[in-house]
Amino acid sequence: MQRHKAAAAAFAALVLAGCTTDKPAATTQPAAPAASAQESGTEAQDSGTGAQSKFFVQADFDAQLAMRSQTPEGPADKPWEQAIAPKMIDTATYKKEGPYHLCFSNAAVNNPWRQVGWKTMQAEVGLHKEIGKFTALDAEGKDDKQISDIAELQVKGCDALIVSPNTTATLTPAVTAACGEVPVIVFDRGVETDCPVTFIKPIGGYAFGADAAEFLVEKVPAGGKVLALRILPGVDVLETRWSAAKVVFDRSGLQVVGVEFTDGDAAKTKSIVSDYIQRHGKIDGVWMDSGATAVAAIEAFEDAGVPVPPINGEDQQDFLQKWKDSNLTAVAPTYPTYQWRTPIIAALKILKGEEVPETWNLPQPKVTSENLSTYLKPNMPPLHYALCGCEDLPGFPEAWGGKKG
Repeated sequence: MQRHKAAAAAFAALVLAGCTTDKPAATTQPAAPAASAQESGTEAQDSGTGAQSKFFVQADFDAQLAMRSQTPEGPADKPWEQAIAPKMIDTATYKKEGPYHLCFSNAAVNNPWRQVGWKTMQAEVGLHKEIGKFTALDAEGKDDKQISDIAELQVKGCDALIVSPNTTATLTPAVTAACGEVPVIVFDRGVETDCPVTFIKPIGGYAFGADAAEFLVEKVPAGGKVLALRILPGVDVLETRWSAAKVVFDRSGLQVVGVEFTDGDAAKTKSIVSDYIQRHGKIDGVWMDSGATAVAAIEAFEDAGVPVPPINGEDQQDFLQKWKDSNLTAVAPTYPTYQWRTPIIAALKILKGEEVPETWNLPQPKVTSENLSTYLKPNMPPLHYALCGCEDLPGFPEAWGGKKG
């Protein structure tokens, strides 16, 4: 497409300023300034949330929250093939004969969510005989390595390149350069260019963050103390989770007594929560931008001998099991790992010249007390994610660490 050629030609002059947004489509525009309290539909108040993230874009926030109630298009039993309000684009330019060589630049497999997703992607590859070769490089969570990986893949004869960026702004130039050489599919985390043929993601971080914050507003009494736990800054989907939560908390009567980064480390999470319990005497709710260490947060309350307050996690089995066993007041927004199937499907559609959504918004279910039993899978390991979409894939459940029966 012409937009790809233009983006590649402009690469040398590309100047990145600021951070990106988790928006309905990746864009070459820098992130808009953070909206004011009034623009966010909030009233200015000292809720303890601090300044709004530079990632926050009001229109994208509104769009994602609206998507939560929209019915996706596509097969009812295959959410990884569904799309919410898709804007389809022509890919005839890329049509070619197979077999195909697909390439994948992966940010990392450094946490259980990514490990489950990676297993799911490999199994999806195995379903398609038209894939003659699949080359994947692991950036190990390092921007510089992923930049090098993307450059290396461009000379390996890839027919299509899939990228899950480690961070957003830093990886944008490498993705932009690749777009001039090969059709690119970005998923999971975004970049600051619209040159990829399609950007695949669940509804997004705004929806996740708002789901969790709205639950706490409902369950925690006015004036209650909320502790917010984040993983790390600079990743669009995580930044927008928090920026959405901030909007919700600023509208509420809750008091956010701390916003702490845990690095996704269970021991650090537990230590932070323990410190806040000692400091404040009582914490009335816990908001998390990722549920991987939710059990560690819960254990901090148990160790202190105080009730576990309303909390959010994700669809990780250890959290779901703890939720059931302890009869917690909880919710689990999700960022489904079934999205790891979609880039393979998209790459094949593109190489066959079939239309794909420009932004492929996948459904993003929420685990509640009413549907908890649906997602709790006792035969799967503690770190397995329920929304893997892998139950129909060869090797399940053993390849994902589970047991039959």
